[in-house]
Amino acid sequence: MNSSSCPLCLQDSSSLWHTETRNPLVGREYWLCSHCDLVYVPAAFHLPPVAEQAIYLQHENNPEDSGYRGFLNQLLTPLLPFLQALEKERGSSLTGLDFGSGPGPTLALMLEEAGFTCLNYDPYFAKYPERLAQQYDFIVSTEVFEHLARPAEVMEQLNACLNPGGYLGIMTQRPRNLEAFSRWHYLMDPTHITFYSEDCFQWLASHWHFHRVYLGKSTILLRK
Repeated sequence: MNSSSCPLCLQDSSSLWHTETRNPLVGREYWLCSHCDLVYVPAAFHLPPVAEQAIYLQHENNPEDSGYRGFLNQLLTPLLPFLQALEKERGSSLTGLDFGSGPGPTLALMLEEAGFTCLNYDPYFAKYPERLAQQYDFIVSTEVFEHLARPAEVMEQLNACLNPGGYLGIMTQRPRNLEAFSRWHYLMDPTHITFYSEDCFQWLASHWHFHRVYLGKSTILLRK
């Protein structure tokens, strides 16, 4: 795929938006798609899988860490009322998936503590392909979307797994204007390669026939 081909909308409608000037990522490019508003790093700058996994292993995501639980509550707190209403509407228990659960899966545990069944999937740490062939009432994905090299493929996959009326909850930091973007600490993680503005999420929701039910500072809830 050439640099101007967007990995979300697949249109050849992108142009160079910013070039990193800070070490150790000097020269890394960020392209902006004029069609869906995704900002992304071209494949030439992506890490190989082994190096990517090594960075993920440095993350201290401990289910017993109250600070980490508080961080995840940014998504869980607004999500729970929607799940409780859906469970009441359907008259049966709900099952969900934590997509990209990481080396210290915690969100599924917190959901289970709230009374919901939630399975983990992660391409490095919980690689159970059969779980991507099942149907779910909700899917959560925290601090994952910024790592996706092929977000269109992932959205197709998640959409296929989600029951009609189900919820997709995403947590990822959103870029602002170019000046703020160029100074953003979030860019200094070499595994962060795709960035979704509010307009980009609006495009994503429309394209996959979701509607937005909640928007937080770094979270969004979509209903199918």
